[in-house]
Amino acid sequence: MNLLSKLTLLVAFGLVMGVALAQETVPLPRVSVEVGNARTPQEVSTSLQILALLTILSVAPSIVLMMTAFTRIVIVLSFLRSALGTPNIPPTPVIVGLSLFLTFYVMAPTLDEINRTALQPYMKQQITFGQALQRAEKPIRAFMLRQTYTEDLNLFIRLSKQPPPRTADDLPLTTLIPAFILSELKTAFIIGFYIYIPFVVIDLVVASVLLSMGMMMLPPVVVSLPAKLLVFTLANGWGVLAQALVAGFR
Repeated sequence: MNLLSKLTLLVAFGLVMGVALAQETVPLPRVSVEVGNARTPQEVSTSLQILALLTILSVAPSIVLMMTAFTRIVIVLSFLRSALGTPNIPPTPVIVGLSLFLTFYVMAPTLDEINRTALQPYMKQQITFGQALQRAEKPIRAFMLRQTYTEDLNLFIRLSKQPPPRTADDLPLTTLIPAFILSELKTAFIIGFYIYIPFVVIDLVVASVLLSMGMMMLPPVVVSLPAKLLVFTLANGWGVLAQALVAGFR
């Protein structure tokens, strides 16, 4: 397992640990950071290593989000906002927040398995930290494999110029993660296409009606936007879309 895979699994393991610790009262250690003059070259090297580690950890949460359902959900919700013709409504923080909570809902079984098989035994000192990371990798790997298209996985296996893995456990995360992201992008764009169809039909109908009435000076969006909002609300669009997104994960 390379450094990137270890960091991503470490952050994912830390997220599950944070959720578990938030449910019970646990004393937290005090951390202090001091800035002073380095006296030896070894201290300078250690400081640079710490700085590099903090930089990587600041990017690691974004990498972990790419290994979950977040990518598909946030893209689909962004497509919906564009299809409605309201580029700023709902606001971006609302879209991201809803995507995060839907991601936690979808990933709940995976996180529960990580908590049961890796976190709890580690906190009880039954296994080492390395063994906990190995156990935490399996549920995440299984989740990504279920969502990844075979052709995308074969593409990155060929690009890696490595022998084909005999089992799923032999597949490196450096090959699985980009294949999973590519599959999520493809799925999100397919869903976005289906979302656009009814709204495009409404735009065409409104434009045809206004043209037949000779109201060419009236922008069609003035009439089509309330119509799209009404149709989307009456059809319980938010609930239907959330249900479709959750049910779409295998």
